[in-house]
Amino acid sequence: MYILEIDNLSKYFGGVKAVDDFNMKLEEGSITSIIGPNGAGKTTIFNLITGIYPPTKGSITLHGNSILGLPTYKIVDLGLARTFQNIRLFPNSTVLDNVRAACHDMANYTVLEGFFPSKRRYEQEKRIKERSMALLQTVGLADRAEEIASKLPYGYQRRLEIARALALNPKILLLDEPAAGMNPEESQNLMDFIRKMREKFALTTLLIEHHMEVVMSLSDYITVVDFGKTIATGTPKEVQNNPEVIKAYLGYGDKK
Repeated sequence: MYILEIDNLSKYFGGVKAVDDFNMKLEEGSITSIIGPNGAGKTTIFNLITGIYPPTKGSITLHGNSILGLPTYKIVDLGLARTFQNIRLFPNSTVLDNVRAACHDMANYTVLEGFFPSKRRYEQEKRIKERSMALLQTVGLADRAEEIASKLPYGYQRRLEIARALALNPKILLLDEPAAGMNPEESQNLMDFIRKMREKFALTTLLIEHHMEVVMSLSDYITVVDFGKTIATGTPKEVQNNPEVIKAYLGYGDKK
């Protein structure tokens, strides 16, 4: 069953075709990677999926329903969350407060109650803290809840960003280069962590990644883009042996 389907998606910036007739079907429960050379349009695809950019043409359906034209917050409400290539935390806030900020759907007390204590506000804030701490426990950061986010090691900042995304109760999690800047040990820990998150939260995961060891070890399926176009899709083994992929990465392929 496909949870997300993208057909003939294009985005032009003036005369530049950042994404050009991109196609992908995301199988529910899978871990799927989008790979391609630098400048291939990968992050632009994420920005189109999440409503940051409107597409020039094409369609995107989530659970069989079009999400074109929806604002980002409504797409999030439908079950799609993401992280960014450059980590976007609240750097001067605590680890706990970073996750609490994403639990806004659990707070429905009035503005007046925000300024003056009330039983309802107290109960809701308690539930938000409990949920935030449970997520931090899941990602291994519960013992760092009161630390300032910017003081965390890089790999832990990545985990915190994922914990904040998980607070939105997504069905699909988009990860933009989660292993960027990590050493081999950190990358292995990240792969184990992503697998664990899939099992625990029944997540479908879509990631952009340049670390081929991560991609080949972690992915169920891979979609390869070059100049914004889909040039190959399949299992890691199928993609690895595809002549179009070899040509895109190495500049040559089978000559006929």
